[in-house]
Amino acid sequence: MLQNETLHYLDNAATTIVDPEVAQTIYTALLNNWANPSSLYAPGAQNEAALNHARAALAKTFGCKADELYFTSCGSEGNNMAIFGAVQSNTFGKKVIVSGFEHASVLRPMARLAQQGYEVVTIDPEPDGHLNVDKMLDAVDKNTILVACMMVNSEIGVRNEVERLAAGVKAKNSRTAVHVDAVQAWMRMPIRLENIDTMSVSGHKIHAPKGIGALYLSDHYFQKFTPPYVGGEQEREKRPGTENVPYALGLAKAAEKLNATMPARHKIVCALNARLREGLKAFPDVVLNSPADAVPEVLNFSENRIKSQTMLTYLAEGQIYVSSGSACDKGKPSHTLTVMGRSPLAIDTAIRVSFCANNTPADVDAFLERFEAGMKTLQTIRK
Repeated sequence: MLQNETLHYLDNAATTIVDPEVAQTIYTALLNNWANPSSLYAPGAQNEAALNHARAALAKTFGCKADELYFTSCGSEGNNMAIFGAVQSNTFGKKVIVSGFEHASVLRPMARLAQQGYEVVTIDPEPDGHLNVDKMLDAVDKNTILVACMMVNSEIGVRNEVERLAAGVKAKNSRTAVHVDAVQAWMRMPIRLENIDTMSVSGHKIHAPKGIGALYLSDHYFQKFTPPYVGGEQEREKRPGTENVPYALGLAKAAEKLNATMPARHKIVCALNARLREGLKAFPDVVLNSPADAVPEVLNFSENRIKSQTMLTYLAEGQIYVSSGSACDKGKPSHTLTVMGRSPLAIDTAIRVSFCANNTPADVDAFLERFEAGMKTLQTIRK
């Protein structure tokens, strides 16, 4: 997609490059699908039909009914809707349980809930990056109104057992809402929604543009779910505001394309991940932060010698783009590695490489070559 053989983009967990077919779908819709889908005249009705067609296409990738999906602006909005909606809907208790390495759009709402008097129980991951689901389940009681856990961690790529967690939560307290942030999981692995009440996804992680996402809201949860904000009657009165029809059509186009190629894409990124892991063995100071069973799209490691920002700048000068963690943290030390108990040196020297199926072995080789040069020439942190 880049049309530039000298540029090596390896930060797909931050954002993906928009697929040209998706961009064309959006461009066409901007010109043709201009009417408000809530309007009663023919162009409006046609846009409502187009929006519903896009919703149905997305539903096939979730394995849910079309009217259980609500268009949002991004994954962060979906997370906020789910969390604040849950606490407004479930008033039988004041306890909330969350994993300790969630995205900021989950952790910050939790911090606000704590300020408002809710009991927020945080379960940190183990030192190897895996989340102990049994510890989360042990915390569930009759006063627990919400359990939130991401499906895939964006920084280290660990895959959490959200299906087992959701089943266990419902077995202990059927009234407890279960929310899953699936932003890094959607289109990388099959989605199973059993026992899950809400799930958020985002378009710019699957080669659609920024500014569009979706929230799954199960039918059995619909009636009691109170949205955190109000307005018009759009999206079954759960997410007010005139829908962004062109971007919704673009999101559906991206999802349809990727849903048809999931096994092939998985094979490609597995090979790229293995190539990078093998190449990093040449550097004795490198320690992998991503466990062996992490999703292949993400590989996080600490080189334990040079500050991350120094190395990232050096790599970028060679048109090789990676990151040190979540883009939403804007360069702050990794929260995930911190709660995993990694040393300050490991945190200060962490690098995240994240793939998509458009990457090639040449991207990996270019990274390793430039990385090796940086390890030899850049200033080392004094231990």
